[in-house]
Amino acid sequence: MAHPAGRTFAFLTHPWLPLVAAWTAMIGLIVVEDPLLGLLALLGFAGAFLSGMVGVGGAIMMIPLLLYVPPVFGLAPLGIRTVSAITIVQVAAASLASLAGHVPAVDRRLFASVGLSMIVAAFLGGLASAFVEPAILEAVFAAMALAAAAMMLLLRDHTAPESDAALRFNVPLAITLGAGVGLMAGLIGAGGAFILIPLMLYVLRIPMRVVVGTSLAIVAASAIAGLVGKAMTGQVDWLLAAALVVGALPGGRLGSHVSHRTRVTWLATILGIVIALVAVVMWFEILT
Repeated sequence: MAHPAGRTFAFLTHPWLPLVAAWTAMIGLIVVEDPLLGLLALLGFAGAFLSGMVGVGGAIMMIPLLLYVPPVFGLAPLGIRTVSAITIVQVAAASLASLAGHVPAVDRRLFASVGLSMIVAAFLGGLASAFVEPAILEAVFAAMALAAAAMMLLLRDHTAPESDAALRFNVPLAITLGAGVGLMAGLIGAGGAFILIPLMLYVLRIPMRVVVGTSLAIVAASAIAGLVGKAMTGQVDWLLAAALVVGALPGGRLGSHVSHRTRVTWLATILGIVIALVAVVMWFEILT
């Protein structure tokens, strides 16, 4: 007979529990509050599903979706400053939800090397973002997306082989990369995984499965740090952010579940194509 504590743990960690709870709350938001909140919950689910599947925090999808989708449904457009502030809340929630399925793949030494410098830089970027022009924020995001897409698509056949051997990498380089990515991610309201993943894969030469799990842990920590910076400067609309999180919780868990049934090479290709499409759309909007 199963121990009561074991049954309780199994219930609380069941992959469908966040789905049922979050989507029940989403229905309440749609009915009671505002159609925009319902739309944001749906977009949050889509972004978090991608997060769990390929190890990104979801900002690479959420930022363009939040900028361009609401007007399609006749709703008021959201500015880049509002979008970046609420996105970082969703990124933190999606990363934490997705991380539950990737904990065994997290490398603590890699997390300490990249994550700590990234956390500090993301906090500073979050603070500074209140004083940066919106056009510059959009350009930073688009430039990061373009660089990430180029690495993911051009170098996708050059990933490090999967291995059970002890992980080896250049620690000073890892710290430097973490600081650079964290600063830019804090500015634009992203966790930074969409640029961090290709850097870890092709510059630090980390195996894909380790990258997916460890990047989620790093992104969750850096997103929280960036969120604190944005919250301290009054940039976060918490009601809109809550709608995104409602969708993010089940989406992240479902994406993580799908990830374990997807070939590694497919994960890299999917992520590269998604980022490339986002980069093209963003630069078209900036330059026209």
